Order: sequence, then structure tokens, then C-alpha cells
Amino acid sequence: MISFDDIKKAQETIKDYIHRTPLVYSNSISRITGLEVYIKLENLQKTGSFKIRGAANKISHLSEDERKRGVVTASAGNHAQGVALAASRLGIKATVVMPERASISKQLATKGYGAEVILYGNSFDEALEYARRIERDRNYKFIHTYDDNDLIAGQGTIGLEILEDLPDVDSVVVPIGGGSLISGISIAVKEKKRDTQIVGVEAKAAAAMYLSRQSGKNTPVTSLHTIADGIAIKRIGDITFPIIQQKVDEIVTVEEEEIAAAILLLMERKKIVVEGAGAVPLAAIMDSKTRIKGKKVALVLSGGNIDMNILDSVIEKGLVKSGRVLRIEVELADTPDAFARLTSIIAGKKANILHIVHDRLSHKLPITKTIVRLNLETKGFEHNEEIKGELINMGYNAMVI
Repeated sequence: MISFDDIKKAQETIKDYIHRTPLVYSNSISRITGLEVYIKLENLQKTGSFKIRGAANKISHLSEDERKRGVVTASAGNHAQGVALAASRLGIKATVVMPERASISKQLATKGYGAEVILYGNSFDEALEYARRIERDRNYKFIHTYDDNDLIAGQGTIGLEILEDLPDVDSVVVPIGGGSLISGISIAVKEKKRDTQIVGVEAKAAAAMYLSRQSGKNTPVTSLHTIADGIAIKRIGDITFPIIQQKVDEIVTVEEEEIAAAILLLMERKKIVVEGAGAVPLAAIMDSKTRIKGKKVALVLSGGNIDMNILDSVIEKGLVKSGRVLRIEVELADTPDAFARLTSIIAGKKANILHIVHDRLSHKLPITKTIVRLNLETKGFEHNEEIKGELINMGYNAMVI
């Protein structure tokens, strides 16, 4: 197992490759949760993710022969950028295999750091298999995405920084993908403060570690459909799995709507943009998925490389989850003044109409009726109930969608 000394050495090795990211206290999130919440801003890290830490440590340990041969890796995005940047700093040729579904922004960023990008397969696992083929065919050195001792030691430097900035931390909440991040952090933190609680968080749609802990063995998942693409891994690493089993106190999962709501909350309250994987620690404490030990909690916001093309839908999901968007369906008489009366009631309740759809063709409706579906911007759940109650009082058949 990786030792605390390995992580201390990694801290010295990578110091010129990374930013020392801030650990900041959040008044607003602390007030909402009743905890003392600190957020570790790895979304502000070089390449927009913690992955540069492990990649820099790994590549710094390559032999001269391995550097001359070049490196190859597989990644959906963040690890790709970390390897590309670290390799370019040392003048090493880097090839990165990314799934064809990888976001264009991450593809372009990886190329921008100097790597050759090859798109292959529909999943990370298919890209990984192809990267292994390139390793054999071109005699490159393979850099694993998460299951590697040097990577784990590099990621563990985040734990050292948290302890330096918040020595009396009670709980640290960390995303879990392949497991290198939480493995390194748990080794670092437990060495110095054994009673600190380590909580791992996965998207429910990609909960390989949660299932593995239940079964007692490394258990892969069969399907991955989550906005937290940075942690959408089918199988935990063979190196990371026993570390997590030994060092991590609790594993929890969060739903897609909870992740979206956490992304939105960070944007609105902290003016911070994080990707889905970076938001899962906040989602876990916002929806009381974990029994936090003590009061002082550090959330590791692992990355900020969210795909701008899905940000609109993420925000909409977050608004619905938090009660800020109300979607209702109302049956109206198909007359010129019916819609005007409906909108005047909504305006009187101080709601803003975002989107309207008329449906006159439903087979369930008589010829004299129409269905109107509205998306309303509201103040929250209490406001939603007021609007629905007013519509019912005025004789409308109103249903929340």
C-alpha cells in the first residue's frame, strides 16, 4: 500500500506543476446544512481538475528510456489533460485515447496541451482497451487513469493540503470514480488524524464502489448514464479497492437531479462552476445522504470541466429539483380570452412564464377544450403550492408535471 511518506514525496515532486488550491469556508452552504462547510477548489487547478497531480507525479517517475518512447493513456477528459500537460512540460510525446462521446471541449483542451488525441469506442473501457493496443504496437509507456501507486500518491497531496489548512477537520467528502483520489486522500488524512471521517460519493448511475462494498468484492456496473462523467467508471481499480475498503468510512450515492441542484447552488451562491463529478460531495450533504461526523466538513470539488453544451439542461434540472421551476398542465376552454385569464392569475401570483405549449389535438380532449403546459419561474416549493392552490380555487384543472 502507498505510504504517507510516498504522498509527502509526491508533494515535493509536483509542486512546480500544480496550483496550491484554496480551501474556503462557505457561509451560505453552512447555513443551509447546519454544518461548518469548507470547499477545496480543485476546479481551479491547472487543467481544471485534480488529475494533474497524479499525472505529474507518475510522469516524473518515468525512466529516461520510458520518456524517450513516449506515453499513452485512456481518458474521458480530465486525466487526458493532466497527462498531456505533464508530458509536454518534460518534452515527452503523449497519445490519449478518448471515447467518441468525449466532450469536444475536453478533446480540444487535450490537443491544446500538446497530446495526440485518438477517438475510439463508446465507453471509457473500449478506449482503455485500444490504448493498451497502442502500448503494445508502438512500445509506449502506458499511464493508467486511476489504478497506479504514483497516481494515488499524487492525488493524496490534496489530503495534506486540507490538513495543513484545517487541522481539526472532522469529515472529508470525496467523489469516487476509479478510486485514486479518495485512496490518496484517505491515506494522507488517516495517518495524521485517524478519527477524521472519510466519505466517498458516487452517482447512483455509476456506483461501482457502492456495489462492491455491498458484495465484498470488486463488482463492476453494467450501465453508465450520468452527468457526472468524470466518475462514470464501470469498475474500481484493483489497487484502489482494498485501500477504500480499509480507509473509507462510508460510501453513498446521489441521484442525477441532486447533482444538478448542487451544480446550480454552487453557481448561484459561490459563483463557482463545477462539473458533475465535482458536485457530488455537496449533493451528498445537501440531501442528507451521509451522517456527517462532527461539524467541520471539507468537500473536495474535484473538477470544473463541465461541457457547456449540457449546462442548460443541468441548470434546468437543478431549478426543478430546488422548486424554482414549476411545470404545470392546465385544461382550458378553447376561446380567445381563456388564456389571458390564466396568465393574469399567474402574473398575480408573481410567477414568470418561461415556456408555453398548446395542445389542441389530444384525443382525450373534446373539441371545445385545449391543454396548456407551462414552465414557470418561481420562488420555491411554497410559492408553487400557492400558485397551484389559486388555480384550483379559480376552477382550473391544474396538474403538476
